[in-house]
Amino acid sequence: MKYPICLFEDNKYSNFLPLTYFRPVYDLRCGILTLREKVLRLLQPDKLILHTRKYLNNFIREENKNHVVNNFVDDKILFINGRLKLSEDLVGIFSHAKTDELFLSKNEIAAALLSQKSIQILLKNNKDSLTDFSVLDCKQSEIDAYLYEYPWHLIQKNGEEIVNDIALISPQFNKVEHPGVHLINKEKIYIGENVLIKPNVVLDASEGIIYIEDEVTILPSTYIAGPCYIGRKSFVKANTQIYNDTSIGPVCKVGGEIENSIIHSYSNKQHEGFLGHAYLGSWINIGASSNNSDLKNDYSKIKVMLNGQEVDTGTNFMGLIMGDHSKCAINTAFNTGTVIGVSCNIYGSGFPPKYIPSFSWGGAEGLREYHLRKAIEVAKIVKSRRNIMMSVNDLELFKSVFDLTQAERK
Repeated sequence: MKYPICLFEDNKYSNFLPLTYFRPVYDLRCGILTLREKVLRLLQPDKLILHTRKYLNNFIREENKNHVVNNFVDDKILFINGRLKLSEDLVGIFSHAKTDELFLSKNEIAAALLSQKSIQILLKNNKDSLTDFSVLDCKQSEIDAYLYEYPWHLIQKNGEEIVNDIALISPQFNKVEHPGVHLINKEKIYIGENVLIKPNVVLDASEGIIYIEDEVTILPSTYIAGPCYIGRKSFVKANTQIYNDTSIGPVCKVGGEIENSIIHSYSNKQHEGFLGHAYLGSWINIGASSNNSDLKNDYSKIKVMLNGQEVDTGTNFMGLIMGDHSKCAINTAFNTGTVIGVSCNIYGSGFPPKYIPSFSWGGAEGLREYHLRKAIEVAKIVKSRRNIMMSVNDLELFKSVFDLTQAERK
């Protein structure tokens, strides 16, 4: 792409909370890649600018030393909505954009090629998110584009995006033999380097691609059905069943039964129990024999609580959404459409509430605030187990999110 590209957040990042408390919306995973990684592979920009909320600025800058963060000095910049499902067709449209041209899909800004004058007007009239483009005197072009609006849209598109991402990655098929492993439709199975797969594992790609990254371990008597992605250095325990449309990010440990779910990275659900139509953030631990429901007994559409309002998902299948650094005890039972905030500790008998604010401790019998100091101590221990140390910016991020979520705990 001949112009610098800026991935930006509009105010609908809040629809993805709690998953977007610790990351911009474009760093959510759908398929194999995050939304940002798809943009990098499809557009291959010489310069990528990351726009994000102010409290995330220092953390994102530290984590992305090869990119520019919240700095817009170029003469022209192609702004792309971080919620956009980018495709080859859209790349063709954007490559022929005129200066100061807005691309809209169903009255939402999908992208915009802006001059420096328009950029300054946009920044002056928007604060934490770039939402109001109406202040710009620009040509408007209607395009056919898909913008994710809620977490369940990422879950619903996950299988399709696993297939699309394979085309972007173009992995080489590893011809290393795995004795005793049953490969069904093996031309659709991609196995990385240094992968250990024990006997009596079934990889079934009859309904979609299976992509297993480097250094994954899969123990015996496991069944995996595509489309499915298992990230680098992840560990799949014995007797695990992973069904269609599931993505397991890097450095995760999984077991039990998983269906049509996204587990971001550095999270563990390694024991018996069902996880279905769910989205888990990072640094999560699901206790043994814990389950979530993803279908109501009366088969009605499922509603969830987001930003203090009940939202109809429009789907019969919706499981658990859990924010980063949260945990649940053994035998925890989550109802359909349950939303757990960041840094929660859930335990006790009975169904916990369907919405639990961030930094909460408890369950069905009541909740109390999880002290920030203790939450940070636990996060430090958990990260150190993966040889990752918390930085000053990590600590400041925890404090910022704690303050941002204080009102909902009251």
